[in-house]
Order: sequence, then structure tokens, then C-alpha cells
Amino acid sequence: MFDTLIRGGTVIDGTGRPAFAADVAVSGGRIAAIGDLSAASAAHVIDAAGRTVTPGFIDIHRHADAALFRPGFGAAELCQGLTTIVNGNCGLSAAPFGPAHGDAIRDYLRPITGALPPELVTETLSGYFASVPDIPVHVGMLAGAGVLRADAAGYELEHLEDRHYRALHRALEQALADGALGVSLGLGYAPECFYTTAELIRALSPIAGQDIPLTVHVRQEGAGVCDSIEEMLLVARALRVPLHISHLKAMGRDNWGKKIPRALELLHRAKEEGLDVGCDVYPYTAGSTQLLHILPPEFLEGGMDAVVRRLADPHERETLAHRIEDGSGFDDIAKLAGWDGIFLSSLHCPEDAPLLGKSIAQEAAMEHKSPLDACCDLLIREHCQVTMIDFMAAEEDIAAILRSPLSCLISDATYPTEGMPHPRVYGSCTRLLQRFVREQGVLTLEQGVHKLTQAPAQALRLAGKGVIAVGADADLCVFDPAALTERGTYQDPCQTALGMDAVLVAGRLAVKNGEMTGVKAGTLIRK
Repeated sequence: MFDTLIRGGTVIDGTGRPAFAADVAVSGGRIAAIGDLSAASAAHVIDAAGRTVTPGFIDIHRHADAALFRPGFGAAELCQGLTTIVNGNCGLSAAPFGPAHGDAIRDYLRPITGALPPELVTETLSGYFASVPDIPVHVGMLAGAGVLRADAAGYELEHLEDRHYRALHRALEQALADGALGVSLGLGYAPECFYTTAELIRALSPIAGQDIPLTVHVRQEGAGVCDSIEEMLLVARALRVPLHISHLKAMGRDNWGKKIPRALELLHRAKEEGLDVGCDVYPYTAGSTQLLHILPPEFLEGGMDAVVRRLADPHERETLAHRIEDGSGFDDIAKLAGWDGIFLSSLHCPEDAPLLGKSIAQEAAMEHKSPLDACCDLLIREHCQVTMIDFMAAEEDIAAILRSPLSCLISDATYPTEGMPHPRVYGSCTRLLQRFVREQGVLTLEQGVHKLTQAPAQALRLAGKGVIAVGADADLCVFDPAALTERGTYQDPCQTALGMDAVLVAGRLAVKNGEMTGVKAGTLIRK
């Protein structure tokens, strides 16, 4: 007798091959049999007639490092079919870091991860894992190389000394020994934006020649995106490691339809040359990150206190105005998205509450200031603890990336503890299948499921996940593709997706008849 039998469904196994009719049996948290199991019996039977059965969905790019400690964590994920997530992306992992620069690191992480709770252990990745409570989905972690550098040397604009590299290397090696699935970079953020290419290669030297995935938020994602990808291909070749480009995009209307074809060509050519390379994309034209990301790299030196002092200096603000007008050498989001395309999504000061959901242009009109002055004054009041939603990408580029065999789907979900999150927290998987498969036909259903299952599992070497096969982990979704509905919007994002009849995590029902069961069968995934 099996533990669970999913009977009469149409199986899409995650590999991209055509769907087929089959029953799926589960025992001991694994898939035990696939085929005509009409004569079999089980303790629990799920009638999947008229439904599609797929592997549980996988999101290898979320920022739920702190969110998984919060009450209610998992509803946003499970209701869209997610059974496995990976945190610690963009160089911004909640561990490991010690007390020397701990306050500055916590301040820098807060707009992305939300405040780190006191029970979250930061000093080592093994300590972080040990502090995690029971969780409803499987969770893995990347070692954030930006946090490792900040832990070794703070946020100063400097060329690291030998002692800094030694400390960084020790911390990186320990994080990998503790089970990090790979290493993440955030070259668009401080302090990693201060690296030269040669310095970056030196910083990552402990992973050279190893099958350790290197995921990267590249240095620029606007006009310089192709140059930034070429830089990372150089790094990957020098280190002889797998490379994965995070949330590939071309920001700014002038770059739409122009940069992504070239970027994909670079990646495909590298693949043909033998480099293990891939990319991912989120299915929205708007991103979300810290508001201070509008600043050029030199303005980020020294951490939040230094940024605030710099923005309060009239001479520095005049310099900033010229830098934003010029826009060279960095992703000038103020120009790429426009002040009317940058919306405030989380704020902390009570006096700023009326600005929530407003654009910088609207804020400027309300305060009778220039947009730059309104933005700088807000960053000062909020001590830079502000997140934004910025509209800067083209759906045609998203479709082109999705069509590439090198891509998978991610959310880049951030979890601020105040304000309005991006709707991608709640609906990325559903949006892919609803908009890009069902409505637009960019992908077939089999291709869409592959982007959510086997493709991300292969990118981060998640053994046993992403496919329906005998012996694979029993993380499964049962749903009617026509019923999948994303409910969250930019104005009202905190709404779980609809359409999942059943979701199994490690063989246990986490969603039944569209409702959460409260089961917490998730595990911590270590390399």
C-alpha cells in the first residue's frame, strides 16, 4: 500500500517532454510509482481527473532569509505551487556575518529581507540553519559574497588588503562547508560594486575549478548589461565555475529590444564553447529594491550613515544631480525608469505614511520640490530604509528570455516588514502559467512547467527535485491550468494566488482543496 495515490491526472514531468496520462504514487516522501496504478491502494487518494500533475515549483531567487522566521510564512509560496525556494541572493545573505560590521550589514539588508529577528543566528551559516523553525517549504541558501566582504572590511570604497581577502576566503570556505548551495554576487550593490574584475576573481578564488554555482546580479542592467555579462563570462572562465545570470533584463526604453538579443547571444555562444552558463527572469516589467539603488557607486561608500551625510551636503547633492543627468558608469534608474516610474513601497517614519504607493514625481509635487531633492530628503529622513518598485523593463524582452533554453523563472521576491511588497512575492509562478503560457502562448504548458521545475533544479544542483520520476522527492502540484489566477496587483499585492487543488511537500499535503493544511514538512537543503 502506498502513502498517497494521485489518480487519473495528466502528468507534466518537468523535463519539457509532452504530457501523458498516469497515476502517481508516493511513499516515504518519495515518488514510488508512475503509470497505470488502477489496481493499487493507498492510505490517501487524490482524484486528479481533469487536472494536471507537476513537480513542485522551485524559485531559486528569493530574499526570504528573515521571512521564514515570521508567522504565516509559506502561504504566499504554497498557494502558487512553490515547494522549494533558495535565499541569500544578490550577495545579500542573512548569514554569515559577525558583530564587527553587524549593525551596518543589518541596516543594508533591511529593505530587502526586512528586519532580522533576534533568534536568527548570523555568525555562521550552520548557526543560521540551526536557528530556523519548522518550515512549510524546502529552503536552501546561497553564500552572499557582498555580506562576506562587508563582514571583512565594511562598506568603505577601498582596495582590500591581504588580511581582508584572507578573512573573506575563510568565511566563504566555511559557508560552503556549512551547506551553501553556491555563491551569490550583487555587483550593482555596495560593497561589491567597488571590486575591479581582477579583484573579484581574487575574492572568489576559493571556488576555482569546483562545481559550485556562481549566481550574479551583474554590475549594470541598463545600457551596460552586455558589457556586464561579458565581464562575468571572463570571471567564470578564469575560475572555471558554473555561471548563472540573475534576473536578466534591459532597463530603460532606449534599451528595449536591443540589448537582450545580444545578451542571449553572448550566453548561448559561451554555452557552445563549453561554459556551464544559464540565466533567469521574473515575469514582471517592474522590479523592486532599495531606493538608494538610484545612487551611483561612489555615493554608497561607507554604509548608511555615510550615505545620509553625503545626501545632506549641498555640494554633494549638486554633484549627484550632475551624475544622474550624465548617467554614465552605473544604472541610472532615475533616468531609466523616470521619476514617475519609481514608486515608494515601504517607509518607516509616520510622517511619510501618505507617500506609500506614490511615485517620486508625485512626492515632489506634494512637497513642492524637485524630484531629486524630494528623493534625497526622503532617504535622509528614513535613513535609507526605503524600498521602491521601478517600472523599467519590456514584456517583449521577458518573452525573449523565457524562450531561451538557458533560462528559468524566478521571482526576486523581497520581504520588507513594512509597506507594500511587490506582487511577485505572491504570484510569479501563477503569472508565468497564466499570462505567458495560457494567454499569450509564449511557451507551451510543458515548457512553462520546465522553467519552474527541472531548469532551476539543474541550475543549482538540487538533487531529487524538479522532475516526476521514481525515486524523486514527492514535491507535487495538482491543478487545472485554466483555473490559475494571480490576484495580487501593484496597488493591492498581498493576495495569494488561486488554482492549486493540492500541493505536496515531501509527500505530505500542504494544500488541500485550495486551502492551507498547516503542515510544515519543509527541509533545509544543504549542498
